[in-house]
Amino acid sequence: MNTENRAWQWIAHTILFLFSLSCLLPFLLLIMSSISDEKSILQNGYSFFPKQFSLSAYEYLWEQSSLIFNAYGITILITVVGTTASLIITSMLAYPLSRRDLPGGMFFAFLLFFTLLFNGGLVPTYLVYTQLLDIKNTIWALIVPGLLLNGFNTLLMRTFFMTTVPVPVLESASIDGASEFKMYYKIVLPLSLPILATVGLFQGLAYWNDWNNGLIYVTDPQLFSLQNVLNRIMSDIQFLASNGDLSASAGEKVAQLPSETFRMAIAVIAVIPILIAYPFFQKYFVRGMTIGAVKG
Repeated sequence: MNTENRAWQWIAHTILFLFSLSCLLPFLLLIMSSISDEKSILQNGYSFFPKQFSLSAYEYLWEQSSLIFNAYGITILITVVGTTASLIITSMLAYPLSRRDLPGGMFFAFLLFFTLLFNGGLVPTYLVYTQLLDIKNTIWALIVPGLLLNGFNTLLMRTFFMTTVPVPVLESASIDGASEFKMYYKIVLPLSLPILATVGLFQGLAYWNDWNNGLIYVTDPQLFSLQNVLNRIMSDIQFLASNGDLSASAGEKVAQLPSETFRMAIAVIAVIPILIAYPFFQKYFVRGMTIGAVKG
């Protein structure tokens, strides 16, 4: 019996190893393509073993280093501030909705669920942010739109609170004179690290990868996030490459710009910080998803 179980374990481990390897291969191909020669990619296509190595894409990125470093700072700022504020707002709404004795709880839960089905639309949203809140061309234009409560995250957190936080503990704290807010930050939050890490990872990825808010609400290059800067550089390269009115000397220089490899290099510098941060949240992320996904 032990031999049979050991054999099944080896088979399962082998399958999981191959599956993990298949997930890593695209990132390896991405990195190898970013350090390949542009002409080699155009002639031979993408390969795990490029015939000719070249760092021209990263050299071109280094020429834009001041703009990219500034964009990195903006992106890190909005990710940290936005994710923290989103966790606070989401948890403060999810906690009362998790209490079965909340007056009108079903009504408020319906309003929250309603936001998953409908939204106000782009034009009304733009008018609210630019005319009512007047946050256009400010750092808040990259933070505030993401603070609008995500109904899925709130319901996920509410379910976690309902299924994980023991009601007798809350009742005992209430009998001892603890206020609702004190129970929230003294009892509920310490017991909810898995779901906080899960929702925080969702929100962090959303802020890190966001380029739509910068495209709509920001025109000042000093406020561009990393995604907006990289998108602008890529657009400039494509514009120069497609412009037929360039002089002969300028045309030769444009032809040497690393278009394909530059796309790969952009993806590399954008995804590496997330790959570094994810292992620290993986344990909490898996637990938060499995517990928070239980219907309550």
